[in-house]
Amino acid sequence: MKKIKYIYSLILFFAVLMACEKDADLDFVQNIPEPSNVTAAFDVTQDNTGMVTITPSADAANSFKVFFGDDTEDPVDVRPGEQIQHTYTEGNYDVKVQAFNLNGVRAEAIIPLVVSFKAPENLEVTIENDLVVSKQVNITATADYATMFEFYSGEDGVDQPVATANIGETIQYVYANAGTFNVKVIAKGAAIATTESAQEFEVTAILQPLESAPTPPRRNAVDVISIYSSAYSDVPDTNYFPDWGQGGQGSSWAEFDFKGDKMLQYINLSYQGIALKDGVKIDVSSMEYLHLDVWTSADGDITDLKTSLINNADGVVTEKPVSKSLAAGAWTRIDIPISDYTNQGLTVTEIFQLKFVGEPWAAGTVFIDNIYFYKAPSAPNTVTPIDFEAPYTLGGFDGGSTAVVANPDTNGNSSANVLQMIKSAGQPWGGSKITIQEPFSFTASTTVTAKVWSPRTGLKVLAKFEDAVPWPNNTASAEVIATTTVANAWETLTFDFAGIDSNIDFYNLVLIMDNGTQGDGSANYTIYVDDISTSPNLDFEPSFALSSFDGGAITVVANPDTNGNASTMVAKMVKNAGQPWGGSKITVPEAFSFAGQTKVKLKIWSPRAGLKLLLKFENDVPWPNTTASAEVTATTTTANAWEELTFDFTGIDTNIDFYNLVLIMDNGTQGDGTANYTIYIDDISQF
Repeated sequence: MKKIKYIYSLILFFAVLMACEKDADLDFVQNIPEPSNVTAAFDVTQDNTGMVTITPSADAANSFKVFFGDDTEDPVDVRPGEQIQHTYTEGNYDVKVQAFNLNGVRAEAIIPLVVSFKAPENLEVTIENDLVVSKQVNITATADYATMFEFYSGEDGVDQPVATANIGETIQYVYANAGTFNVKVIAKGAAIATTESAQEFEVTAILQPLESAPTPPRRNAVDVISIYSSAYSDVPDTNYFPDWGQGGQGSSWAEFDFKGDKMLQYINLSYQGIALKDGVKIDVSSMEYLHLDVWTSADGDITDLKTSLINNADGVVTEKPVSKSLAAGAWTRIDIPISDYTNQGLTVTEIFQLKFVGEPWAAGTVFIDNIYFYKAPSAPNTVTPIDFEAPYTLGGFDGGSTAVVANPDTNGNSSANVLQMIKSAGQPWGGSKITIQEPFSFTASTTVTAKVWSPRTGLKVLAKFEDAVPWPNNTASAEVIATTTVANAWETLTFDFAGIDSNIDFYNLVLIMDNGTQGDGSANYTIYVDDISTSPNLDFEPSFALSSFDGGAITVVANPDTNGNASTMVAKMVKNAGQPWGGSKITVPEAFSFAGQTKVKLKIWSPRAGLKLLLKFENDVPWPNTTASAEVTATTTTANAWEELTFDFTGIDTNIDFYNLVLIMDNGTQGDGTANYTIYIDDISQF
């Protein structure tokens, strides 16, 4: 009867499975990720018996096989979360762990094991504060004759080890509070005796930004009123710490310098103010938003920032606040509609002060950058400044990588540059991110299209929009998947974001190919993307063209010296052997405008003082047939450092459309291509 019952059970099981296949799509089984991060933890009994407890682990694993590495021929099957024990004689062993997912796909790793009945010797412990995670310490231990080590944090009331690891591996432990602790590491092997190392260690919290605030977008002068920002011309002679009594409450102020990028730092923020020069008032009624970027520590000691505008009309001072929440340990982009103030009854035609109030009161520090009022562009932005930065920031995560490269296939897409995405071994969700300076707009349309070149059909592309708060703290997102239908050719994919909240400012676009499957970095996991069409349109084309002549060479490279210039990318110019007038040229799609702006400034890094840099503007007729030009020379005053040079083009004909900017170093002297004839240029702008 038992056999008959089991047969009936199997028939019922397969009947249910077949019914499910009819009603459900089982394609998800094919998308189960391969196992990754395969390893095993060892726990050796300290009684000279050689008994070792082995705990295998891996991501996306459904079962394991453990090969002991000694004379035992057959492996042992282990389920996730289970342990096995094995007795070893003294010696060195390579324990092999094979991990399998539901589809039977296998991944494996070799983990060395030392079994010795000697006490561990030559114990060396490295403990460091993590550079990114606040109050996290990273502990690594090595020792002869040891298998694993235990870490004791030294926190009050914690007498047991807080973490263990195999010898040579790293423990990552996050403390609840910063401070100095008596930490201890005990190394253990198969011997009864152990070896320990103790020390006093200071655990630190990350209390300042690890990166600059996002670079503000280019704006016409009439569309912005800047209070504090290196991107625009600030209202002059502004007092950023008028001290209305906050100093007596323990608050203070400093201008923090992060690799040449300056920002305001308000310490123990109760309330702090910004005051314009006596008698100066600004009318912001024509502006649409007040913008500021704010950073506070990962401890979240400041959770909310209240920003007030203060108006002074004929001696009558009025103010109104608007409160915004802050993301811990990250930059928070704040854009406050001016209507949030005027709807409270505030007049904004004579603003003379701003005020910041921290919540909780006087409990922490904030860093503030890019304080300005702005409105929608009144006209297309001019081509300056030329800062050699992309209008968006590219990044990869968990095995994904991103770069702008030359289009490998212009058949079906004539763009010169496209986005290359590669998915390498990492996480199944590894992908890429595009961050822009102005939010994607879904008010007019919720459909997004993109050109995609894929090595295969059936490749799934996930597009995910996120708000300005960095993952994993972002509070709003929306994602859609589209699938390629052709191989080795361009096609247009459509992503329907119907129902997306059009009131949210989305600043990040995440792209993941074959989400749920681990990549291998091969051509099979390499795609190209172009012309992502929403608002704005991302086409990955630069706004200007670079060229050189007669021995000159120009390229865009990573900034070699961020002290004094925080830009990520700059232009590198080299003068090689050629002609004494050898140089480089920047061609822009829209003419330089000198109406009201006849001075030009730029940042230059020169290997020597006294280097002469010639700037020459030419019309759109290629040299030597150019019919209009104007040139000015300026001389460097410092060596091996950034400085700003000014070129006065007073008298230039403002009726001529100049499309070319020529740069020549030491005109009249032949270069030799050495470091002595290599300079870096950035932030070319008119004023």
